[in-house]
Amino acid sequence: MITVPLSALEVAMVQTGARAEDTLRDTTEFARRLEDLGYGRLWYAEHHHSPAIGAFPPVVLTAHAAALTSSIRLGSGGVLAPNHAPIMLAEQFGTLAALHAGRIDLGIGRGPGTFDDSTARALRRGAGPTTDAEYRDDVSSILRFLVDEIALDPLPEPWLLSSSTAGAALAAELGLPIAFAHHIRPDNTLAALSHYRERFSPSRWCERPRVLLCVETVCAETEEEAARLAGPMDVVKAALLKGQGDITFPTPEEATTHPFTAEEARTLAGFRAHQALGSPETVVKQLATLVDVTGADELMLVTPVYVLADRLRSYELVKQRVMMPTAP
Repeated sequence: MITVPLSALEVAMVQTGARAEDTLRDTTEFARRLEDLGYGRLWYAEHHHSPAIGAFPPVVLTAHAAALTSSIRLGSGGVLAPNHAPIMLAEQFGTLAALHAGRIDLGIGRGPGTFDDSTARALRRGAGPTTDAEYRDDVSSILRFLVDEIALDPLPEPWLLSSSTAGAALAAELGLPIAFAHHIRPDNTLAALSHYRERFSPSRWCERPRVLLCVETVCAETEEEAARLAGPMDVVKAALLKGQGDITFPTPEEATTHPFTAEEARTLAGFRAHQALGSPETVVKQLATLVDVTGADELMLVTPVYVLADRLRSYELVKQRVMMPTAP
């Protein structure tokens, strides 16, 4: 039994041969349907220069979806601090929070959002990768600007995104709720969350440790159909393992004929074992186990499948079998 709120992460996968306009149309419909299904929040990820993922700024998608919905919480999952001036992020999300009271989240992450070095340098105006100290200063500055410089109310709810113990330590130090990228680094989850809870310091933003766990989730009527729908993302992951960031998002039919190496197949199988994939009964059981093992306060499902209708059906099948409390 799942007794925590469920939310969703939108990564705006671009279908092979599709236009950016098609993906944006799908993200709009996705937000409307997720609200109808009763999901608690929907976040948008920041990506750049990838054929498989749209380079759509989270703040823009958040503003667009907020104008077309009325109750679902919306925000970044995450906006990447090294790519932006802290005061600009505070102004942007502070404005959104004032326009859509009680509905805006500011999820802050560290990565460049691209696998291309030249794009990463362009995002930072030629600067190299951010250091731990620089990232801490960026996050602290965003929080300070929200309070001291943005004369708006209410404020957005800040979250720190993390896939490592270092990120968990920063969330604990600053007293922020943590959104952990279990869908990216499941091997780090338990150690990082333990570190976060042990060292958490209450703040104006969060009185106690609060954990959102992001899980890759593909649900269909049968195990076989879920595996078919998950196939395209397996192709993308295999390419990323080899450092190929220019991979396109193939169709399920193309994915069925993709020649994985034995090592790639083992790696992908090991990754899937930590996520949620299969029939509704299987997926709900896997998600419930993750809640029990990690103590997560909320689950965020990311479902990178090719066709919008299949993606929505996955969320619908989970919703039909879970009595979800409202996200706080």
